[in-house]
Amino acid sequence: MSERITESSSNYDKLEEMSLKELLQNMNREDKTVPLAIEKSIPQIETLAKRVHERLASGGRLFYIGAGTSGRLGVVDASECPPTYGVPHGMVIGIIAGGDSAIRMAVEFAEDDPTQAWKDLAEYDISSKDIAVGIAASGSTPYVIGGLRMCQEKGIATGCVTCNPESPVSHVSDFPVEVVVGPEFVTGSTRMKAGTAQKLTLNMITTSVMVKLGRVKGNKMVDMQLSNDKLVDRGTKMVMVETGLNYVDAKAQLEKHGSVRKAVEASV
Repeated sequence: MSERITESSSNYDKLEEMSLKELLQNMNREDKTVPLAIEKSIPQIETLAKRVHERLASGGRLFYIGAGTSGRLGVVDASECPPTYGVPHGMVIGIIAGGDSAIRMAVEFAEDDPTQAWKDLAEYDISSKDIAVGIAASGSTPYVIGGLRMCQEKGIATGCVTCNPESPVSHVSDFPVEVVVGPEFVTGSTRMKAGTAQKLTLNMITTSVMVKLGRVKGNKMVDMQLSNDKLVDRGTKMVMVETGLNYVDAKAQLEKHGSVRKAVEASV
């Protein structure tokens, strides 16, 4: 494995001597480099997104596996798909080393077990219809590597999102995505640039896939869950635009049919 760029020394030193303003400006300066790093990886992201779309379009599922910050980002992305796009909760599944309690509090050494991820995946009866994507900033997390290796042995497609080139996790991924963001502002603190890069990449994958699955019309979330007053109001205004109904009638149609898509279809 090449040098772990995510662990290399920060471009800045003597942070404690910087003013608060200098700290903020320098962190912002580093953060600006993340989208540029992602741009270079768009061909890899496209390849992985194509495979995810193929699996989901044919009834398969997307599994994220990760530890620590990476695992939390996978759980967040998975949990946001149903309310945003109205897809079943079991279509995109985020699994974190140490179980759900690790979302809020670190579970010591959970990421070091190379056999646990497969056990966690097996609880969902993962199969060759699905795809597993490992998220690991360092690219060396045993939990993730072990899970992807077992998936490959079982004929399950694999991908990864990592921030080190040619890392072990890429070697067990059929469709690796490597977003090399360089050293962190605080040396080794991959919750910073690496975490931002992973978050943006996951956003790109699931958003593009959901659009291709027909879960967006124009630029609107026509299948979103109406889970609070803000979303009901947003949905009502979307129905108004599409149908020409006034607010009261549009809201009545929305509440009757349960989604923007169905309300519009029933009104035009």
